[in-house]
Amino acid sequence: MHWFTGLFLLLLLASTATRSWLNQRQVAAVRRHRGKVPEAFAEKVELKEHQKAADYTAARAGVNRWDLRLDVAVVLLLTLGGGIAAIDRWWQAAGLSPTWHGTAVVLSTFLIVGAIGLPLSLWRTFGIEARFEFNRITPRLYVIDLFKMLGLSLLLGTPLLFVILYLMDRAGSLWWLYAWIVWTLFSVLVMWAWPAIFAPLFNKFTPVTDESIKQRTEAVLERCGFTSKGVYKMDGSLRSSHGNAYFTGIGRNKRIVFFDTLLERLQVAEVEAVLAHELGHFRLHHIRSRLILQVVTGLLGFWLLDALMRWPVFYSALGVPVPSTHSALLLFMFVLPTFTYFLTPIGAWWSRKHEFEADEFAAKHADATELANALVKLHRDNASTLTPDRLHSAFYDSHPPALVRISRLQSLAAQRS
Repeated sequence: MHWFTGLFLLLLLASTATRSWLNQRQVAAVRRHRGKVPEAFAEKVELKEHQKAADYTAARAGVNRWDLRLDVAVVLLLTLGGGIAAIDRWWQAAGLSPTWHGTAVVLSTFLIVGAIGLPLSLWRTFGIEARFEFNRITPRLYVIDLFKMLGLSLLLGTPLLFVILYLMDRAGSLWWLYAWIVWTLFSVLVMWAWPAIFAPLFNKFTPVTDESIKQRTEAVLERCGFTSKGVYKMDGSLRSSHGNAYFTGIGRNKRIVFFDTLLERLQVAEVEAVLAHELGHFRLHHIRSRLILQVVTGLLGFWLLDALMRWPVFYSALGVPVPSTHSALLLFMFVLPTFTYFLTPIGAWWSRKHEFEADEFAAKHADATELANALVKLHRDNASTLTPDRLHSAFYDSHPPALVRISRLQSLAAQRS
């Protein structure tokens, strides 16, 4: 066994064991606290709602266990099991040009992986989500969404993949720089176009017309110096009863989006506070900094791929006997997560830091108490656990634990009163 094969297997084992251990800790934590609502939430969250959140978290963790096993099996089958090499051989009979051959191999691999993961997706949607009364999507709409996403992925992804493989084959030693430029321009274009062109293929977006909400939101937008296409309501209730709000788009297409399920549950002052929080992400340049990070890591990724594809051991040690640009790309995409898994807490910490900063921004431009009230409703209505495991949360969670976040908001409210 080559040392690189051993390193890959060691890291795969370590990451798998860590994922399993953290999953078990999360389940143990929510079950341990299932019988009592945390004191800070006792007046606003009923015991049955708290127990539902614990059971929902445990049920999702059960699916995650199978997801983990499937991930490991797929990675091993594609690499050391010879899956990538086999798919490559299957396409040899088609007699395609090198670039089209590579494109077909990569697309086929991802279609197969997607098909393998489909049963778990169905289990989540029509099993777990339905059992806890969150699912509203019909089988027909699920299938329509599936084919829409597949069609959109092929429409956007095929040209990008073809160009990148073409550059890998024919652009010389600086192909990675040219490919990075193409990928960056493509990513920015999609981010710009998504709210206005692609997202409406799946959901209906309408401007918020409720007069009281409209007046308050327009006032917040003016105070924060924010110009956009407006604040929109999305028909999230068509698929799920979960509620959320988010910032999307760049340039003139940037938008604040509220799920209709969220607007149904929040008071006007709470909507104003949530909007101020989302605006905080923009005004504090969180969106820009994340985009910059994506661009920089993309550059490093293409440079690293260039170095690896020139190293014959990279192929042979991972189950690919015949080197090629498309097999290098596939190996890189499926193996890289194993090598970067233990960097996950850094990204989660950075995201939580941004959430705290956006909360502080919201406290200056709206009522921090109202934002805290909105967050309690979000956790309660989405069955998000109020008692996550500390290590699991630190490793994965993009948002701070509810108790920590709401305590900080209450402190901010006290300072301003």
